Amino acid sequence: MTRTRLTSEEARALTLGPDSVSWQHASDIRGFLGAGYALLLQTAHPTVSSGVRDHSEFRAEPWQRLYRTLDYVNLTVYGGEDAVEVTRRLREMHKRIKGVNPDGSRYHALEPETYAWVQATLVRAVIDVNRWFVGSMTERDHERLYQEWLGLARLLGIGAGDLPPSWAEFDEYFDEMVDSKLARTTSAVDVLDSLARPARPPVLPRWTEPLWRALSFPASYVLRLATTGLLPPVLRERLGLRWGPMRERQLRALAALSRACTPLLPGFLRVTGPNYLRARRRYIAADEFAPATYHHHSGSPG
Repeated sequence: MTRTRLTSEEARALTLGPDSVSWQHASDIRGFLGAGYALLLQTAHPTVSSGVRDHSEFRAEPWQRLYRTLDYVNLTVYGGEDAVEVTRRLREMHKRIKGVNPDGSRYHALEPETYAWVQATLVRAVIDVNRWFVGSMTERDHERLYQEWLGLARLLGIGAGDLPPSWAEFDEYFDEMVDSKLARTTSAVDVLDSLARPARPPVLPRWTEPLWRALSFPASYVLRLATTGLLPPVLRERLGLRWGPMRERQLRALAALSRACTPLLPGFLRVTGPNYLRARRRYIAADEFAPATYHHHSGSPG
């Protein structure tokens, strides 16, 4: 579909504030349980996989790539009017992402289907994580959040009609994409490997590697359980991921325990976005899609 250029007033009207559903539900600390899920949905798309293969340092720098994704999501939801500049810069960055697929065909990151799919995976992950692990959203909240993310999609330059117009129609679109487009790509395999053997964070010295492996195993198992369990069964099978009654029971027990914690969780863990941006301000200012205000107020990155 043709992309319509927004006026400054129209763009500002699409940004989000504290009264939005997204503000209240897009940065719950338990959202990390959906990080692998969203990333697998994205990298199982052949064009996304090729772009990651050719233009990303994911394999060498998984933690840095995770932070950049979190920076972007939090800036678009919690950055207010800065979201206009963030999304503009991100689209400009994607203009450079192009190349050749393994089958010899050419790809570009701004192919409408591909570009929209990445946004679709993010909103799907927010809602699915809430359904399973938080339990604080109603069906009306799902629709409102989806409409807010359609607004963010317009800021990104995603064309009208590239995503379904309502959350009620999203499932059919999602199932069609999973059935007809997603595959066991090289980048999806890299994501699975990183979940099974999480890299040591760069802030930890090399001598801590054995300790890191031992301490990270429980968290890695929980993340892989959530990631695999959230995937559609057909994609789970296509990716070669084993699943059975025992793991299904483990996932449901984990989800029930997580939902039971919801009334007890302090507010700063239910809405982590604003604090995250404050903590990351210096690093965000060094990134190419950081808004000008971050460059102006943050000084030189260390």
